[in-house]
Amino acid sequence: MQLTVKDVAKLLDVNEKTIYRWLKQGSLPAYQLGNQYRFNKAELLEWATSRQIGVSADLFQEPSNAQVPVNGLFQALTSGGIYYRIEGDNKESALKSVVGLMRLPQEVDRDFLLQVLLAREAIASTAVGDGIAIPHVRNPIVLHVTEPIVSLCFLEKPIDFGSLDGKPVTCLFTLISPTVKAHLYLLSRLAFSLRDEGFRAVIEKQGTRDEIYAGIKRVEAGIKQEQAAVETREVS
Repeated sequence: MQLTVKDVAKLLDVNEKTIYRWLKQGSLPAYQLGNQYRFNKAELLEWATSRQIGVSADLFQEPSNAQVPVNGLFQALTSGGIYYRIEGDNKESALKSVVGLMRLPQEVDRDFLLQVLLAREAIASTAVGDGIAIPHVRNPIVLHVTEPIVSLCFLEKPIDFGSLDGKPVTCLFTLISPTVKAHLYLLSRLAFSLRDEGFRAVIEKQGTRDEIYAGIKRVEAGIKQEQAAVETREVS
């Protein structure tokens, strides 16, 4: 989905002057078409999350004729699982351990998935600050998984992921989706969830599975309420 400056200002709840300032600074990822800018939704989400910038509930709005993925973050994480004390001395070995644990179909080539994740990290780190990273592939279709999967792994020891805040990573949300739409949907929800202080606190303390699942349920319930409020404003 390609967004305009006006769209981005609305989604990040800032004025358009702020967007142009970020563009001038060269920090906001964008594509220039003549005198206009366009933004990729996935790149925008990654950028906002890494800088701990809040996103609006409007981000989850889909056209009325669009087929929204059924699986939310809670269901995707239930499918992917939560794991503790994952071994790894560096980014590659940690991701290798994560890929080995993920609940993937037998036909998925795990070695290929690892190489794709590492290639993604080589382009730009998926670390989003406060010890959290969100490894994911740029093109989710190549893996041919049938449903979105999010695996949450807590590392045995902190690893340098090249985060903007300089903090080593101890927590990985690895995201695998069957389609681009499902990928954006889950990335949106995860970005929104990590802006919730209560949920982020549970993650930072490496809470129990029950605590983490309860936190996601609470955040997703809040998203539904905000979506309903947005739809009400649009009708009125």
